[in-house]
Amino acid sequence: MMQGFDPKWRDFPDYILGITQEIWEGRGLASLTEYYAPQIVVRMPGGVSTGNQGVIAATMATLSEFPDRRLLGEDVIWSGTPEAGMLSSHRILSTATHTGDGAFGPATGKRLHYRVIADCHARGGAIDDEWLIRDNGAVVRQMGWDPRAFARDQIAREGGPENCARPFTPETDIPGPYTGHGNTNEWGARLADTLTRIMAADIAAVAQVYDRAANLFYPGGVETASHDGAERFWMGLRAAFPSAVFTIHHVIGREDPMMPPRAALRWSLDGTHDGWGAFGAPTGARVHVMGATHAEFGPWGGADGRHGWGIRRDYTLFDETAVWKQIALHTGET
Repeated sequence: MMQGFDPKWRDFPDYILGITQEIWEGRGLASLTEYYAPQIVVRMPGGVSTGNQGVIAATMATLSEFPDRRLLGEDVIWSGTPEAGMLSSHRILSTATHTGDGAFGPATGKRLHYRVIADCHARGGAIDDEWLIRDNGAVVRQMGWDPRAFARDQIAREGGPENCARPFTPETDIPGPYTGHGNTNEWGARLADTLTRIMAADIAAVAQVYDRAANLFYPGGVETASHDGAERFWMGLRAAFPSAVFTIHHVIGREDPMMPPRAALRWSLDGTHDGWGAFGAPTGARVHVMGATHAEFGPWGGADGRHGWGIRRDYTLFDETAVWKQIALHTGET
């Protein structure tokens, strides 16, 4: 039994998966006053908010726009204890149909599937701190938008550059109750080391660490494979922001029965859009990229498969539309 939590939840993953289904598919929106603390801080690439009433309003708005949305929990990678507090990194595959007008514009009738990674801190039976990244690049592409064009249109719909919602940056962050950094499990350390090497331009780390048959899931709904797929993604991101500071904010590694060893990282790139890469010609815009990566490990890695371990699956998310919005606000391209 988890101290401070309803005994119906057998463990922390059961709690996270259970309340997600209860709230969204069970329409238990009122239960958010129980499951979310009154002054919860929620950070998304698009901005930061406080209070469970805002969460309830946002949930209702989303369900109005996507009434059949399902949240399929693929994994919960977590650390901590019920007594001190627990941090879950919850990876979700969402399906939905855009049948209502809303934040993504007039209803398109498009059928969507996309991923979300939500890091939630829970203590005493309630979530009181959250970091949430939705693959909005995948969402808008399936609606027929280019993420860059969507960001410009979003600025206009929100009242123009002077009035629109500002994307999340460290300066707009609001401190919450969770100050932990994860755990010291070896698999988290291995993933952290791999991404640190890549972000330091040691691209050789990909061929040394990734399984040659790795399955890769990247922003924009991109599904690719192998060393060339990983190199293309990570190189394109880093090349766009070559002088930006890469920071790992949270690291969890786990080994659980019937699961491969796996890890969850929350990280950021903070700096200037000063390179040619995944975001086109350099603009000099100040950009903050809020990112998250889940990885699963197996016995093979490296070009010859004999590394001893390797990354078999890489799920990395950031919100392309929030990055393009920051660039558009700098360039005035609205």
